[in-house]
Amino acid sequence: MPLSEYEQRVLDQLERDLGADPKLGRTMSKGPRQRGRIAIGGLGVVVGLAVVLAGVSFNVIPLGIAGFALMIAAAMWALLSPRKSTARAGKASNGTRQAAGKGSRKQPFMRRVEERLERRREQGDL
Repeated sequence: MPLSEYEQRVLDQLERDLGADPKLGRTMSKGPRQRGRIAIGGLGVVVGLAVVLAGVSFNVIPLGIAGFALMIAAAMWALLSPRKSTARAGKASNGTRQAAGKGSRKQPFMRRVEERLERRREQGDL
């Protein structure tokens, strides 16, 4: 089923807005996480679960708490690892961020929203 004319205009507007967002560009340009770090984190979670089960089976509460803390620490270490970013994307996002950040941060939030709405009205999107 093809898109209507209105839906096509809205889709084009969304694509333009997404392309102009420097924060999204930086996020999407980052590479995948390191596999070894995720594997070691997963192993740490499994070891922590084994320690929790040992603490429960031997009825040693501090051992169970230590196992749970080990599980949380291993998961956080694996998931919050820094991602590799491409040099090309880093240069492009820095220039865009500087250009967008200078003018937009000086104005209040509501003023920026009003300006965006005004631009959309001028373009005929609203």
